[in-house]
Amino acid sequence: MSGRAGGRAVKDPARTVAFHVLLAVSNDGAYANLELSRQLRSKNLNSRDAGFATELVYGSIRLQGSYDAIIAECAARPVPQLDAGVLVLLRMGAHQLLSMDVPDHAAVATTVDLARAVVGHRPAGFINAVLRRTSERDLDGWIRELAPIADRVGELSLRYSHPRWLVEEFHRALSDWQETEEFLDANNRPAPVTLVARPGRSTVDELVAVGATRTDFSTLGATLAQGDPGQVAAVVEGRAGVQDEGSQLVALALASVPIDGADASWLDLCAGPGGKAALLGAIGAQRGARLTAVELQPHRSALVAHAVGESVEVVTADGTDARWATSSFDRVLIDAPCTGAGALRRRPDARWRRQPADLESLQSLQESLLMGGLSAVRPGGVVAYATCSPILSETRDVLARVLKQRPEVVSLDAREWFPGVPALGQGPDVQLWTHRQGTDAMYCALLQRTS
Repeated sequence: MSGRAGGRAVKDPARTVAFHVLLAVSNDGAYANLELSRQLRSKNLNSRDAGFATELVYGSIRLQGSYDAIIAECAARPVPQLDAGVLVLLRMGAHQLLSMDVPDHAAVATTVDLARAVVGHRPAGFINAVLRRTSERDLDGWIRELAPIADRVGELSLRYSHPRWLVEEFHRALSDWQETEEFLDANNRPAPVTLVARPGRSTVDELVAVGATRTDFSTLGATLAQGDPGQVAAVVEGRAGVQDEGSQLVALALASVPIDGADASWLDLCAGPGGKAALLGAIGAQRGARLTAVELQPHRSALVAHAVGESVEVVTADGTDARWATSSFDRVLIDAPCTGAGALRRRPDARWRRQPADLESLQSLQESLLMGGLSAVRPGGVVAYATCSPILSETRDVLARVLKQRPEVVSLDAREWFPGVPALGQGPDVQLWTHRQGTDAMYCALLQRTS
């Protein structure tokens, strides 16, 4: 089956799809997962070609920092001076040469053939020369050649293909170079597909029966080693969902904290795209509790409504709006917008999309949402503040500033409601780490309003 690129037929549909996805990510700021899904649907690739295209896309993005340093050396010019299409092709070729089980001659020849179709004959000759030089060393050899001397951050940034600022932030949070390196390495390993059985609608046994394996810590989770989750009946029917184990644990922790008095009104203040809301809604329905799920963006609100079903009230509104400061909700979740730095193994393009300047605006929003959540919960109720990020300015720093302004709020020891999960640190909050627990690097603080 042939694809099309640049007006010419290309008999390499997998590489053609990968090229167009990567170019859309580079030029248009497209999200790799969404663009890849769209391209795969439109081109109707077989499973083998789809798998190859997927690895080529995610691998090229994941190791982009390392590849760009190698490309700059082999091309004898800075990467920003290269045409966008040429750079995408060089990254694709480098990934095949240095990280995939593709013979060198095939990696070079197929990339050059594609280049002739999509960028022209003259750039194809340049790409051929650069890739041939790239093939002279393996990836470790290039890292040893190019790594800066006496610069631990720079060396780790190059070796594990993370922006320097993220390496610095992860080390600040971990305070240990060995662990920082282990986390960076874990970010470069593909994440498993983890399913959640929504209580009252599905069971883990049902998921195990179709080939999944029970997760280590979540009592509702199962990992799908192979196959498409979209082919699992419980997922198709909305009785189960795709949800990282760390995300499941945060929702379970909020639902597990005992509270005195009424426990019938729950609130998710920033619910999109709906995974935690669907799980909390299912748990609440079994207890006679009703969840209200709030999401600002209409398209994300629609995703929430699709995920949660009829047991949850979905409201398109601003979670920072004073309308929620009713002191009437028994349990409140603030899964705050963040850099997503805890899920880089799932969304590798986020490491290049986010910048240090994003932290300031995100902190302001995170604090506003947490303040709003604490005003929404009744005395005696509990609030979970969560982010999919281990960056301190999005986690403990936000919490510390808010608690200074809210003396009536106490921080609970969240470790108590993460039973069986090892290496949770000093508390009272919980920071999960991919290299420690095998989950996304989720953060969770549990807070109780005393008056």
